[in-house]
Formats: sequence, structure tokens, C-alpha cells
Amino acid sequence: MRMMLRITIPTEDGNRAIKDGSLPNLLEATVRKLKSEAAYFVAEGGLRSAMIFFDMQNASDIPGIVEPLFMGFNAEVDPPGGTEPRSP
Repeated sequence: MRMMLRITIPTEDGNRAIKDGSLPNLLEATVRKLKSEAAYFVAEGGLRSAMIFFDMQNASDIPGIVEPLFMGFNAEVDPPGGTEPRSP
């Protein structure tokens, strides 16, 4: 199923990741791992953001996709497919 993964990187964490070289490396690795159809890198709300479009085979793949982004630059990640929790 085609999905979009939206990534937002806090400014300070993004600046650190650019300085130490990890930002392009981790984003490139994510795009490569997902075999993405398209990837867009933009400034959204004044923050570094990315939208990656890819084909997801199984929802159980989500933790393996997003965890490196959390750990690498404290990213906020919108779940693929917009599977946000519903409010009660």
C-alpha cells in the first residue's frame, strides 16, 4: 500500500545533525531502506521536514522505519497512512 511518511526535525537537533554529518546520512539511509517512490525535503512551519512516499508491505514495519529517526534527531513522525490515534 502506498504511504506517506512525514518527518519534522527540531531546529537544534537538525543543526547538530548537519554539523556532525548524520542528517544526510540517516535521511539517505531511510529513503534507500524504504525504496521510496519520491522524497521531498522542505521547510514547514520553520522546521526542516521531509515527506517520503513509499510502498509499505506490513504495518509491523513502522517501528523499524521510525525508530532511527527518533533516535537520530528527535524527529516528530506522522505515522504512514495517517494512522493517528483516535480520541475517546
